[in-house]
Amino acid sequence: MSEKLRAVLVGCGSISKAWLTPIGQFDDVEIVGLVDVKSENAEQARDNFELWQAEVGDSLPTMLARQKPDVVFDCTVPEAHAEVTLGALAAGAHVLGEKPMAASMTQARRMVAAAEQADRICAVIQNRRYMDNIVAFRQAIADGLAGRLHTLTGDFYVGAHFGGFREAMQHVLILDMAIHTFDQARYISGQDPLSVYCHDWNPAGSWFRHGASAAAIFEMSDGMVFRYQGSWCAEGMNTSWEGEWRAIGDRGTVLWDGRDRIAGERPSRREGLISPVEGFSRPVDTGLTLHGHAAIIREFLDCVRDGGRPQTDCRDNIKSLAMVHAAIESAESGRKVAVEAIR
Repeated sequence: MSEKLRAVLVGCGSISKAWLTPIGQFDDVEIVGLVDVKSENAEQARDNFELWQAEVGDSLPTMLARQKPDVVFDCTVPEAHAEVTLGALAAGAHVLGEKPMAASMTQARRMVAAAEQADRICAVIQNRRYMDNIVAFRQAIADGLAGRLHTLTGDFYVGAHFGGFREAMQHVLILDMAIHTFDQARYISGQDPLSVYCHDWNPAGSWFRHGASAAAIFEMSDGMVFRYQGSWCAEGMNTSWEGEWRAIGDRGTVLWDGRDRIAGERPSRREGLISPVEGFSRPVDTGLTLHGHAAIIREFLDCVRDGGRPQTDCRDNIKSLAMVHAAIESAESGRKVAVEAIR
């Protein structure tokens, strides 16, 4: 492997800025190719980030053959993730892609199998795992401040006017956004999903075509229930993009407002109709040196160089994706769905 990892980035739309900015801070990786179905987007990315050494084009197979990259960064739309990943793995490259991992579970399973066969890393951007406040909330729960969890809730309400492909998607909230919240639930609790009952709908006044609001109840692997509720067309009183969270255990409750407040209460003694409680709080500064996209890109590059797997390796992340597709199947069928049967 060369001193600098050779990288091709495919998909040069607006999300690519969140990748190219941190990549430019790392001195052990070089963008040698930029690909987009609209070659002018690739040219604009090259010019905006002064990547004069990068070849631009509209064909990933051609770019892979010409540049022979060590890694491929996939910033394409969800429907293209499988094709990009399978092509890159077949060419011998490691892959880090945008969420969701794939547009279907069939595609996701093919991606996992291809990564194992090629002995390459295939990982997914789940940038919420690399934020001080989420890490601090997770640690508060791991430290037992609520005791053994029996209930976890995540609420997400944002009025998001994206335009473009999202506004035409089926089950848009679950498929394109809830993947973050579902993965957060796994990360925060340390538990994996068993089953789900979900209902989604398109509320009056929605500017999305389908499924801008949803509610889901997941049974998790250690007896916990995770309840999700959210909307992408909630105007006013928005949560953060990370949602608002409540963790309830057999010793108390911990709240996280999705921003910078982690606080809770637990009984000071057991007596009376409602036990008296004592409050507590946790700071959110965990000392992470990198956050979000920058942190996971850095972890991915380190694993490519030194071995190991990122937190969001496809073999693990497929569990979060299975939560998405099981929720969609439940919403369409009106019945509880076993997540393992989807995975």
